[in-house]
Amino acid sequence: MQIDLENLTKSFVHPNGAVTQVFAPLSLRIEGSTFVSLVGPSGCGKSTLLNIMAGLERPTGGRVVVDGRPVGLNGGRRLRIGYVFQNPRLLNWLTVRGNLEFALEATGVPRDRWDTLVEKYIGLVGLGGIEDHFPLHLSGGMQQRVGIARALAIEPEIVLMDEPFSHLDDITARRLRSELTQIWQRDRRTVIFVTHDIIEAVYLADRIVMLTGKPARVFHDQPVPLPRERHYEDRALLDLAAELLKRFYAHAGT
Repeated sequence: MQIDLENLTKSFVHPNGAVTQVFAPLSLRIEGSTFVSLVGPSGCGKSTLLNIMAGLERPTGGRVVVDGRPVGLNGGRRLRIGYVFQNPRLLNWLTVRGNLEFALEATGVPRDRWDTLVEKYIGLVGLGGIEDHFPLHLSGGMQQRVGIARALAIEPEIVLMDEPFSHLDDITARRLRSELTQIWQRDRRTVIFVTHDIIEAVYLADRIVMLTGKPARVFHDQPVPLPRERHYEDRALLDLAAELLKRFYAHAGT
């Protein structure tokens, strides 16, 4: 699978008539089975970009193309996309099982596969045995695990992740990053992961795409040549993170 963002633009018109341009023409190619981190300053449009890729918002201009076919809200191909948000966004009146089944039903997965998929992906995120618990009885880290399981259970073509660990304490976030890496290595789905944390990006990704502030555009595209498993104290990881931070601040000062 190859994803092409072709000359995307996005603008918002305010009630007073002022226009905010979120993207300058933004183009990007993402190869299949890769883990890509999008890094940029807060408010630069990273979440909007994910929403356009998910078909939740229309771009003002340009298009998203997968394997040569347009996708999105304009009558093009609809992708099977798993989306993990900053907050888990679980339905608190449904059990863990019910939350996964809700996603499976919404995406048209046959009912006779539900039990198998729920068991598989709850087990994959290390939460076997809590299928009948309600979200409010779970810790924040466990809720986010359920959010990841829900995104994966539909067996998506692409997984979009919007700063999923940003509201967790550092110990829990580190553990979940390690688990996410292990999960990704098992099936190598295409993952596009938004973060403002350079070290998180270097730890997780095969490739880091750095965006400017509004109007956002790509100003640096960095492969991550580090072997897996990765460790936070690894000098090569820290050196690459420092190099990228230096590049980011140098660009911000121009």
